Amino acid sequence: MKQDTNEAIYDARVFGVPKMMVLGFQHMFAMFGATVLVPALTGLSVSATLLFAGLGTLLFHFLTKGKVPAFLGSSFAYLAGYAAIAPNGEKELLPYACAGVACSALLYFILAGLIKAFSVEKVMKFFPPIVTGPIIIAIGLTLSASAITNCSADWLVAIVAIVIVIACNIWGKGMIRIIPIILGVLGSYAVGALRHDVDFSAIRDAAWIGLPFHMNDTVFSIFQNLDSTLLINAIITIMPIALATMVEHIGDICAISSTVGKNFIKDPGLHRTLCGDGAATLIASLFGAPANTTYGENTGVLSLTKVFDPRVIRIAAYLAILFSFSPKFAAVVSSMPTATIGGVSLVLYGMISAVGVRNLVENHVDFSKSRNVIIAALILVLAIGIKYFNASGAISFTIGTVTISLTGLAVAAVIGIVLNAVLPGKDYTFTTDEVAEETEEFNSEAE
Repeated sequence: MKQDTNEAIYDARVFGVPKMMVLGFQHMFAMFGATVLVPALTGLSVSATLLFAGLGTLLFHFLTKGKVPAFLGSSFAYLAGYAAIAPNGEKELLPYACAGVACSALLYFILAGLIKAFSVEKVMKFFPPIVTGPIIIAIGLTLSASAITNCSADWLVAIVAIVIVIACNIWGKGMIRIIPIILGVLGSYAVGALRHDVDFSAIRDAAWIGLPFHMNDTVFSIFQNLDSTLLINAIITIMPIALATMVEHIGDICAISSTVGKNFIKDPGLHRTLCGDGAATLIASLFGAPANTTYGENTGVLSLTKVFDPRVIRIAAYLAILFSFSPKFAAVVSSMPTATIGGVSLVLYGMISAVGVRNLVENHVDFSKSRNVIIAALILVLAIGIKYFNASGAISFTIGTVTISLTGLAVAAVIGIVLNAVLPGKDYTFTTDEVAEETEEFNSEAE
């Protein structure tokens, strides 16, 4: 792509304000389906989710000097963490889960500092695909049982959601292919309503305008009657998930760089994008919203429209903030049939695992090497085995007066990193030069 053309499509002001607003709405709808599904699955506030997706995106843009056209929405990787602490979306337990997510966000700043001090190549050798790939696979697999449980509420409604998502993803054109999740939710929601699976009373009673969150739902509320054991468990359980999400973030930034044709890992720098993602997650979790992450859906929109101006993304962020102040809108999302959630999550959880498989394949992980087989095997078996070991899905031990529970994912992440560090035969090298080489391949796939 020629430089003058690239600069032209990087400045959306040439389209004028009306078209920029339309482009902003398009980005908002692209992130919308997946972003609001996370609070629907976990019991967190839909309004708070939208508010802090918008605010988190603006904070990310501020910390990255307004150079990276990325939108930050709800992270699915943390679903296992929320489920471990508040398996049924218990309101009194969710703030503890959010506290664990907030602490995990601190790892972003630590990694950013290490990258700034030692270079990204030296730091990333501790997080190779043979570790992160199986962890991502395990995240999807450990969530699979909840998807089946939700689907069983009404399999017809669930199947409608699954069919629509698959059909739009495979045969859809343009925006249809970009927003299969929201279309699956809408279609399945309509069928659920016809089968009387939707209670419209909450929608009718909800106000049009209201505050996006309440202090009782925030992390600050736990200090009124603190359960220190539960807090420690939440932190230890959820923090290791950040090991996978940080690597996912790096992959997303590489994808955005390839799409736009600018190496954002070098400028504004991976340390800045990590700080932006970590800061957005920290603030969101403190106020009762899900962890944030850079969204591949919006990268798809960038590739589709060829408009890379970060101002368009910021318009989408402002729109998300605006919608967050409507409780009636949140009530519509919260009234979603259980089977609709099950059908969509069945696909999404499987896609999380598929991303892990893709991570291994694209990085040419050599499974003829015993060290790689051992690392992957132990990560998968520990993560899934401990999940179903007992009712709590964790192993517990006592230190002094504090009982600590470790989920399978936490144990698997630690063991995987340690084994990769000590076993001989490491052959993975992360290089920023790969970003430029991927530009043509990524754009051809998107088209």
